[in-house]
Amino acid sequence: MTEDSLGKVLLSADSIRRKVREIGAEISRDYAGKQPVLVGVLNGALVFMADLMRQIEFPLETYMMAASSYDGYESTGTVDIIKPPDVSITSRNVILVEDIVDTGITLDCLLESLQAEKPASLEVCALLDKKSRRQVEVPIKYVGFEIPDEFVVGYGLDYNQQYRNLPYVASMNATAVNGTG
Repeated sequence: MTEDSLGKVLLSADSIRRKVREIGAEISRDYAGKQPVLVGVLNGALVFMADLMRQIEFPLETYMMAASSYDGYESTGTVDIIKPPDVSITSRNVILVEDIVDTGITLDCLLESLQAEKPASLEVCALLDKKSRRQVEVPIKYVGFEIPDEFVVGYGLDYNQQYRNLPYVASMNATAVNGTG
Protein backbone atom coordinates (compact mmCIF):
# COMPACT_ATOMS: atom_id res chain seq x y z
CA MET A 1 0.00 0.00 0.00
CA THR A 2 1.20 3.47 -0.85
CA GLU A 3 0.00 7.02 -0.36
CA ASP A 4 -1.60 6.61 -3.83
CA SER A 5 -4.06 4.23 -2.16
CA LEU A 6 -5.53 7.14 -0.23
CA GLY A 7 -8.45 9.16 -1.49
CA LYS A 8 -9.50 12.52 -0.15
CA VAL A 9 -8.99 13.72 3.40
CA LEU A 10 -12.44 13.69 5.04
CA LEU A 11 -11.42 14.99 8.47
CA SER A 12 -8.32 17.08 9.09
CA ALA A 13 -6.13 16.65 12.15
CA ASP A 14 -7.32 20.07 13.39
CA SER A 15 -11.02 19.24 13.05
CA ILE A 16 -10.49 15.94 14.88
CA ARG A 17 -8.56 17.68 17.66
CA ARG A 18 -11.36 20.26 18.12
CA LYS A 19 -14.07 17.58 18.19
CA VAL A 20 -12.15 15.42 20.70
CA ARG A 21 -11.80 18.48 22.93
CA GLU A 22 -15.59 19.10 22.70
CA ILE A 23 -16.43 15.47 23.53
CA GLY A 24 -13.98 15.49 26.44
CA ALA A 25 -15.64 18.61 27.84
CA GLU A 26 -19.10 17.05 27.45
CA ILE A 27 -18.03 13.84 29.22
CA SER A 28 -16.40 15.95 31.96
CA ARG A 29 -19.72 17.74 32.55
CA ASP A 30 -21.86 14.61 32.37
CA TYR A 31 -19.66 12.45 34.60
CA ALA A 32 -18.35 14.91 37.19
CA GLY A 33 -18.21 13.04 40.50
CA LYS A 34 -19.21 9.71 38.91
CA GLN A 35 -15.77 8.14 38.36
CA PRO A 36 -16.37 6.66 34.91
CA VAL A 37 -14.40 3.80 33.45
CA LEU A 38 -13.38 4.20 29.81
CA VAL A 39 -13.23 0.92 27.87
CA GLY A 40 -11.65 1.29 24.45
CA VAL A 41 -12.06 -1.18 21.64
CA LEU A 42 -8.72 -2.36 20.24
CA ASN A 43 -7.06 -1.61 17.96
CA GLY A 44 -8.97 1.13 16.19
CA ALA A 45 -10.04 3.22 19.20
CA LEU A 46 -6.53 3.39 20.69
CA VAL A 47 -5.59 6.77 19.18
CA PHE A 48 -9.00 8.34 19.81
CA MET A 49 -9.14 7.10 23.40
CA ALA A 50 -5.61 8.31 24.18
CA ASP A 51 -6.49 11.81 22.99
CA LEU A 52 -9.97 11.76 24.56
CA MET A 53 -8.88 10.76 28.05
CA ARG A 54 -6.43 13.69 28.12
CA GLN A 55 -9.40 16.02 27.56
CA ILE A 56 -11.41 14.69 30.51
CA GLU A 57 -11.00 16.92 33.55
CA PHE A 58 -10.80 14.36 36.36
CA PRO A 59 -9.01 11.11 37.15
CA LEU A 60 -10.49 8.04 35.51
CA GLU A 61 -9.69 4.41 34.85
CA THR A 62 -9.04 3.13 31.35
CA TYR A 63 -9.10 -0.41 30.01
CA MET A 64 -9.17 -2.01 26.60
CA MET A 65 -11.17 -4.83 25.08
CA ALA A 66 -10.93 -6.48 21.67
CA ALA A 67 -13.39 -7.99 19.25
CA SER A 68 -12.93 -9.33 15.77
CA SER A 69 -15.45 -9.01 12.96
CA TYR A 70 -13.44 -7.82 9.95
CA ASP A 71 -11.28 -9.49 7.34
CA GLY A 72 -9.49 -6.74 5.44
CA TYR A 73 -12.22 -4.19 4.74
CA GLU A 74 -15.26 -6.48 4.80
CA SER A 75 -17.24 -7.48 7.89
CA THR A 76 -17.44 -11.24 8.40
CA GLY A 77 -20.88 -10.91 10.01
CA THR A 78 -19.79 -12.73 13.17
CA VAL A 79 -18.28 -11.08 16.23
CA ASP A 80 -15.79 -12.73 18.54
CA ILE A 81 -14.74 -11.04 21.78
CA ILE A 82 -11.04 -11.76 21.89
CA LYS A 83 -10.21 -9.80 25.03
CA PRO A 84 -12.72 -8.60 27.63
CA PRO A 85 -11.80 -5.62 29.87
CA ASP A 86 -9.30 -6.49 32.63
CA VAL A 87 -11.58 -5.19 35.38
CA SER A 88 -15.00 -5.86 36.83
CA ILE A 89 -17.42 -3.20 35.61
CA THR A 90 -20.26 -4.32 37.88
CA SER A 91 -21.97 -1.24 39.38
CA ARG A 92 -19.54 1.08 37.53
CA ASN A 93 -20.26 3.93 35.11
CA VAL A 94 -18.80 2.72 31.83
CA ILE A 95 -18.13 4.59 28.60
CA LEU A 96 -17.33 2.29 25.68
CA VAL A 97 -15.02 4.10 23.26
CA GLU A 98 -15.21 3.10 19.59
CA ASP A 99 -13.39 4.40 16.54
CA ILE A 100 -16.25 3.88 14.11
CA VAL A 101 -19.79 2.51 14.18
CA ASP A 102 -20.74 0.99 10.85
CA THR A 103 -23.39 -1.75 10.69
CA GLY A 104 -23.82 -1.70 14.47
CA ILE A 105 -23.38 -5.49 14.68
CA THR A 106 -20.03 -5.38 16.48
CA LEU A 107 -21.14 -2.63 18.85
CA ASP A 108 -24.38 -4.47 19.65
CA CYS A 109 -22.39 -7.57 20.60
CA LEU A 110 -19.97 -5.54 22.74
CA LEU A 111 -22.83 -3.81 24.54
CA GLU A 112 -24.56 -7.12 25.20
CA SER A 113 -21.34 -8.54 26.63
CA LEU A 114 -20.75 -5.51 28.87
CA GLN A 115 -24.41 -5.30 29.99
CA ALA A 116 -24.09 -8.89 31.25
CA GLU A 117 -21.61 -7.50 33.82
CA LYS A 118 -24.36 -5.22 35.20
CA PRO A 119 -22.68 -1.80 35.10
CA ALA A 120 -24.43 1.12 36.83
CA SER A 121 -24.52 2.83 33.43
CA LEU A 122 -23.18 2.09 29.97
CA GLU A 123 -22.82 4.71 27.23
CA VAL A 124 -21.05 4.74 23.88
CA CYS A 125 -18.62 7.31 22.56
CA ALA A 126 -17.66 6.94 18.88
CA LEU A 127 -15.40 9.14 16.83
CA LEU A 128 -17.15 8.22 13.58
CA ASP A 129 -20.69 7.15 12.77
CA LYS A 130 -21.58 5.67 9.40
CA LYS A 131 -25.36 5.69 9.86
CA SER A 132 -26.11 4.84 6.24
CA ARG A 133 -24.74 1.31 6.80
CA ARG A 134 -26.61 0.60 10.04
CA GLN A 135 -28.17 -2.88 10.25
CA VAL A 136 -28.68 -2.90 14.03
CA GLU A 137 -29.79 0.22 15.88
CA VAL A 138 -27.36 0.97 18.71
CA PRO A 139 -27.36 3.86 21.19
CA ILE A 140 -24.45 6.28 20.77
CA LYS A 141 -24.41 9.14 23.27
CA TYR A 142 -21.25 10.90 22.10
CA VAL A 143 -20.55 11.10 18.35
CA GLY A 144 -17.66 12.94 16.79
CA PHE A 145 -18.60 12.93 13.11
CA GLU A 146 -21.17 11.33 10.86
CA ILE A 147 -19.41 10.20 7.69
CA PRO A 148 -20.53 8.92 4.27
CA ASP A 149 -20.38 5.27 3.23
CA GLU A 150 -16.72 5.21 2.27
CA PHE A 151 -13.91 3.00 3.53
CA VAL A 152 -11.78 5.24 5.74
CA VAL A 153 -8.36 5.03 7.36
CA GLY A 154 -6.24 7.12 9.69
CA TYR A 155 -6.40 8.28 13.29
CA GLY A 156 -6.46 4.67 14.46
CA LEU A 157 -8.49 3.17 11.62
CA ASP A 158 -6.67 0.75 9.37
CA TYR A 159 -6.67 -1.19 6.15
CA ASN A 160 -4.86 -4.49 6.72
CA GLN A 161 -3.15 -2.98 9.79
CA GLN A 162 -1.77 0.00 7.85
CA TYR A 163 -2.53 3.75 8.03
CA ARG A 164 -3.49 3.84 11.74
CA ASN A 165 -0.76 6.42 12.31
CA LEU A 166 -2.19 9.09 10.00
CA PRO A 167 -3.20 12.20 11.98
CA TYR A 168 -6.30 12.67 9.80
CA VAL A 169 -9.11 10.48 8.40
CA ALA A 170 -9.06 9.81 4.67
CA SER A 171 -11.01 7.64 2.27
CA MET A 172 -9.31 4.78 0.45
CA ASN A 173 -9.31 4.65 -3.34
CA ALA A 174 -11.74 1.96 -4.51
CA THR A 175 -9.04 0.30 -6.62
CA ALA A 176 -6.82 -0.12 -3.54
CA VAL A 177 -9.63 -1.53 -1.38
CA ASN A 178 -10.83 -3.91 -4.10
CA GLY A 179 -7.30 -5.11 -4.80
CA THR A 180 -7.24 -3.91 -8.39
CA GLY A 181 -4.81 -1.07 -7.90
